[in-house]
Amino acid sequence: MAGLSHFDTEGHAHMVDVSDKPATHRTAVAEGHVRMARATHDTIAEGRAQKGDVLAVARLAGIMGAKRTPDLIPLCHPLPVTKVAVDLVLDADLPGVRIKATVRTTGQTGVEMEALTAVSVAALTVYDMAKAVDKAMEIGGIRLLLKEGGKSGRYEAT
Repeated sequence: MAGLSHFDTEGHAHMVDVSDKPATHRTAVAEGHVRMARATHDTIAEGRAQKGDVLAVARLAGIMGAKRTPDLIPLCHPLPVTKVAVDLVLDADLPGVRIKATVRTTGQTGVEMEALTAVSVAALTVYDMAKAVDKAMEIGGIRLLLKEGGKSGRYEAT
């Protein structure tokens, strides 16, 4: 289990002790998308979804998801999240919705999981809002784009 911080020397899962780490400014950005039929894309773009404003509801769900990450991911620390921004953009070329989440905090551990959770929950909400017309939608491309702060410094996806 070398290199995996969530396992102790005996291979048991545990929450990492961050009590001796200094609090630093931390940022994480994640992305993902929901691919759908052209007709579904057009329904969302034209505001004709039966459940309402798909992108607005998904944005709020993503923000809520980021704030609830430690309730969903067992070994995540509860953090004082200071910013969550979830951007959803219709992309006719996909066709579908592109999602990007930015999360910030000042703390002893990073917010990568919060950003990834925000994107995931927003994508699931898009699916939920439009599944009545398109059960074949695909959620994908969820990944970390940027991580700043802490001992390991900056990571930027290529």
